[in-house]
Amino acid sequence: MHMTRNIRWMVAWLVASMAWPVFADSVVYRGIEYAKRHDHRLRADIYVPEGEGPYPGVLMVHGGAWMSGHKGHVAGHAHQLMKRGYAVMSINYRLAPAHKFPAQVDDCRAALRWMRQHAQAYRIDPTRIAGFGYSAGGHLVCLLALNRSEHPEEHLQAVVAGGAPCQFEDVPKDSRVLTYWLGGTRRELPALYREASPTAFVGRDDPPVFFFHGEHDLLVRPRSSKALHELLAENGVRTEFHLVPEAGHLKAFFDRTAPQRAADFLDSVFAEQPETERAEP
Repeated sequence: MHMTRNIRWMVAWLVASMAWPVFADSVVYRGIEYAKRHDHRLRADIYVPEGEGPYPGVLMVHGGAWMSGHKGHVAGHAHQLMKRGYAVMSINYRLAPAHKFPAQVDDCRAALRWMRQHAQAYRIDPTRIAGFGYSAGGHLVCLLALNRSEHPEEHLQAVVAGGAPCQFEDVPKDSRVLTYWLGGTRRELPALYREASPTAFVGRDDPPVFFFHGEHDLLVRPRSSKALHELLAENGVRTEFHLVPEAGHLKAFFDRTAPQRAADFLDSVFAEQPETERAEP
């Protein structure tokens, strides 16, 4: 049953991704290597607005249940943010089951470091970088933002998370649904399930987060990201939650209103960010 659900998910995601057109007017650097893991080269596509910049950056992370997906699947979102004046780095990352957690978030951290190291070349403002992800990608950017490392160059200044699973500490203890990614059940690995849960790391100094989620999402229930939204709000963190009406998981991904609201949110966050919070990492 578990494998059947995964196969259906992979097929649905692949078919849905084909709906994005190829944008002839995009300024895109494709297949840029940002890290190497043994013999595995990790690559990104970088979308840069025309002009001098520097532009606020976005680290874009695709979904696919941590086991499938490709940077090209979020090309539509990347292009739209580029048209709004953002320099977007859309990444591939290591996938389960060959590469288990925390490999995926480690790759996101490496990508964020790379963005800042090469900010001048791609006209990115290293003091203003947001994470944008959908589904598993939404989870990864939330975890990257909330479970912050001691290295400032790995920090995000804002987050957009769509259809994101955000808490795993309530997974039934003997469920094997996530063993392909986490390596065991919650009974066997309780600390790892907590480490993978963005809800476990909420604090008052977290960056602003915009959530969007399909009202009828049966793959990732809205209550998961809603729980994180409410925890952030309780801690005084700026956060917004947009429920996409009558949408399931894939329909919410292709919704046109939610990404526009997300871009408006990022515009507002970066416009209001105090100069003291924008010191270069």
